[in-house]
Amino acid sequence: MDRVHGKDLVDDKRGEYVHIRDPEDPELEIFDKPLPFCGCGIGWFSFLLGFVFPLLWYASTILYFGSYYHKDPRERSGLAACAIAALVCTIAVAIALLVILL
Repeated sequence: MDRVHGKDLVDDKRGEYVHIRDPEDPELEIFDKPLPFCGCGIGWFSFLLGFVFPLLWYASTILYFGSYYHKDPRERSGLAACAIAALVCTIAVAIALLVILL
């Protein structure tokens, strides 16, 4: 039988989630909340929507370099993806302008 902090998981399986607390780090409960924007977070939402509106990548890059992810570390990967997409977009636009103008 599985045991979590002295409780049987079988006793708690009533179709509900088992709430696991870490007595050494009570801040872990902060991240039990789902991320905004359908659970994917601001970063990944901006990354996906950035293919339609690329300016969202630049706005998310500002959030990334402004350490927005300290509020919720789960946002870090999506914001980093936006920063990389903004860099690739900038390089592609610069190359396209150089080809057109020269």
